[in-house]
Amino acid sequence: MFLAADGGGTGCRVRLVDATGATLAEASGGPANIATDPEGARANLMAAAEAALARAGGPAPGRIVALLGVAGANAPEAAGRLAAALPFGRTRIVSDALTSAVGALGGQDGIVAAMGTGSVFAAWRGGRFRQVGGWGPALGDEGGGAALGRRLLQHALRAATGLRPPTPLLSDTLARLGGAEGIIGLGLSARPADLAALAPALFAAADPAAAEILAEEAGCLAPFIDLLQAERALPVTWTGGLGPLWAAHLAGRWPERAPVGTALDGAVRLLLDEA
Repeated sequence: MFLAADGGGTGCRVRLVDATGATLAEASGGPANIATDPEGARANLMAAAEAALARAGGPAPGRIVALLGVAGANAPEAAGRLAAALPFGRTRIVSDALTSAVGALGGQDGIVAAMGTGSVFAAWRGGRFRQVGGWGPALGDEGGGAALGRRLLQHALRAATGLRPPTPLLSDTLARLGGAEGIIGLGLSARPADLAALAPALFAAADPAAAEILAEEAGCLAPFIDLLQAERALPVTWTGGLGPLWAAHLAGRWPERAPVGTALDGAVRLLLDEA
């Protein structure tokens, strides 16, 4: 049997398939970024895998060939540590950018902007894969939910201290989170997924602060897509929880194409191609 997985900063999904690609069972679990929380990611991926195996009648993990596309796989040694800690008969760990590109593009040339808790950008061109970004919350993840949430909290603090004019969105954020002290406390303890939970409201708010924050993050993510477009213009496929929101917000900036499938579909395709 074959186990495919898609893991990111908000959650993970696994799918157990047979040699024809027919789905035997699926399950989901908690966040699975193997760079920012390797032990939590391993535990969440295994919990989801065990649930899927149980639904399929309980095959032994040692009989399973697995391919996991996870956030943080490009961090040094992270993929090797995770593979060594899993009980499957054979395991390959790849970046979620690769599985997103394979799933979303379905073999066609194109660019994928995967926008979830974090972000990563990739191009598939003539059978060649190129990834840019995906550097984690401290150094990158431009346009991702955690980056947007962090900016919202920063702007709310500036409004609270008189560094910028207040707006309804910023005043509401301060009120909901316990004022400046509450926001500072949240900033000290929040996980990327906690910050990302604040992001969708920015796309829905008719508020000058929301427009400013989105413009700031759009200015950060656009160079990645422009870089991948430089060799030859390709359509952009937006994926991830924030993908459709960014697609609508930046409509017309680049040619676009709807995704063919998901990152989990991409993991299954890679897995079976290698079997």
